[in-house]
Amino acid sequence: MDVFPLVFEPIVKPKIWGGRRLETLLRKRLPPGEQIGESWEIADLEDDQSVVAAGPAKGMTLSRLVRDWGTDMLGDAPLFEDRFPLLIKFLDAAQTLSVQVHPDQAMAKRLGGRVRVKNEAWYVIDSEPGGFIYRGVRPGVDAAFLRESIAEGRVEAALNRINVKKGHCYYLPSGTIHALGAGVLVAEVQTPSDITYRVYDWNRIDESTGRPRPLHLEQALECISYDSSPIAGEQPHHVASVWTAVTTLVRCESFGIDRVRMVEGVDQELPTGGFAIWMMLEGRASIACAGLAGAVEVGIGDTVLIPAGVRHGRVRTHEPCLWLEATISLPSALAEFGRPSREELAGPPGGAGLVQLNPPPQTGGD
Repeated sequence: MDVFPLVFEPIVKPKIWGGRRLETLLRKRLPPGEQIGESWEIADLEDDQSVVAAGPAKGMTLSRLVRDWGTDMLGDAPLFEDRFPLLIKFLDAAQTLSVQVHPDQAMAKRLGGRVRVKNEAWYVIDSEPGGFIYRGVRPGVDAAFLRESIAEGRVEAALNRINVKKGHCYYLPSGTIHALGAGVLVAEVQTPSDITYRVYDWNRIDESTGRPRPLHLEQALECISYDSSPIAGEQPHHVASVWTAVTTLVRCESFGIDRVRMVEGVDQELPTGGFAIWMMLEGRASIACAGLAGAVEVGIGDTVLIPAGVRHGRVRTHEPCLWLEATISLPSALAEFGRPSREELAGPPGGAGLVQLNPPPQTGGD
């Protein structure tokens, strides 16, 4: 059976901190009068299941397609605890989100059930002047200082604040304390988990209950990382041609994210070998493949899942396009081979040594 690209019905989530920019900037259809914080584009969770919006598989759930299509859906990518391995969202923070953390591996293993590791990354689609995020703790902060800062209502003193702009991307591995700042709209790629431990919620009152939202300080303190060193996984790398530019934004244990730009009028084959998710941020394009009568049309705000087994796939751009491509990070077939030592690279005195095709970047720069 032929497989084909899939677009799902968004699952919109009203949030106390949400706004309406998912409608104005990403063309989402939102329920009137509600503050919408999230649009879940691709989800395979117990209580939230993506449903195909159109085409031959209309009305089918993602979990069923994962089961029915098997490796034609995932290629060599493994399931994440028996479910599709990524959760894809758009987030609109009209107000600053709660300061929060997600379970680390130790807590997920100890508690089990729905408590799963949640590694995630944010790509900034839009930011008002002064936009920011909190990510990680400041150097020297420990659990005692953090607890004291929360009790005294000055949690910002413990957190690392980062000013952000459109096009920035940040990786947040599980255990990283964080918050998305007011005025920032992001695309989020993450592992399929919906467990969040709130540390601080800015003394907000939930109008639906008349009370503050619950906090989970003790659970959070069990899994917060106090390592203030740079986070591995953000490895910007840029490759460009006349028609296409690809920028690697994140490579981590759970996923990879690339930003892709294509000029208008490109018509080329889709890469093969694994599934890919495209989050369209600019322009219009169509994706055609064997077994599909018409092309799948995608534009701003659309998210499309391209299964690994798509045959004779082609993308054509009708306008200049920009999208994020999320994939699964797979171990290299060369992982078991040893790397040459510095001495081997240098070679004998006076010798040429081994040639480094990709020498390490130098510090300082321009």
